[in-house]
Amino acid sequence: MSAAGPGSEPPEDAPRKTPEPSGVDLARVALRAAKDAARARGEAAQQKRQARRGGLRSGARADGRDPMALGSAINRLITERGWETPAAVGGVMGRWPEIVGEDVAKHCVPERYDEDERVLVVRCDSTAWATNLRLLAPTLVARLNEDLGHGSVRVIKVQGPGGAPRRYGPLRAPGSTGPGDTYG
Repeated sequence: MSAAGPGSEPPEDAPRKTPEPSGVDLARVALRAAKDAARARGEAAQQKRQARRGGLRSGARADGRDPMALGSAINRLITERGWETPAAVGGVMGRWPEIVGEDVAKHCVPERYDEDERVLVVRCDSTAWATNLRLLAPTLVARLNEDLGHGSVRVIKVQGPGGAPRRYGPLRAPGSTGPGDTYG
């Protein structure tokens, strides 16, 4: 047997002693546990009070129930309901002269947008302008999609002018649709 001298280490198989926590460490642990318990009791009491009062109340901090500006409220509603594309197309209808140019806008007016088919219906005041717009339609679709986002408008459906009311009388040829049969 060999005797262990001062400064020598204990054998590997001997259990190592962990230092006992001192009074300061014990006090810190107890304080942390007391704070956590107090916080939990306070939150539980606050929830009970709110339930008794009929729900959450507004406080000093901002939350989702606070008043907001009208523009922010409308943007939030549009986002929540998924109306981004129809709202954007509505904005395009308001900016139609900027998009197509003043000359075309004088003769061609957007009427409606079909969200499911992604079709923009445009009415022209003459068959000549309807033909002209049909030739410009691919360029306008590209310009609109650039402004609104890819795929927002697939087709522009061009309609000619609404014809005069159909008059039925003795001078009407059988099978004729009247003066509107040359319109677009």
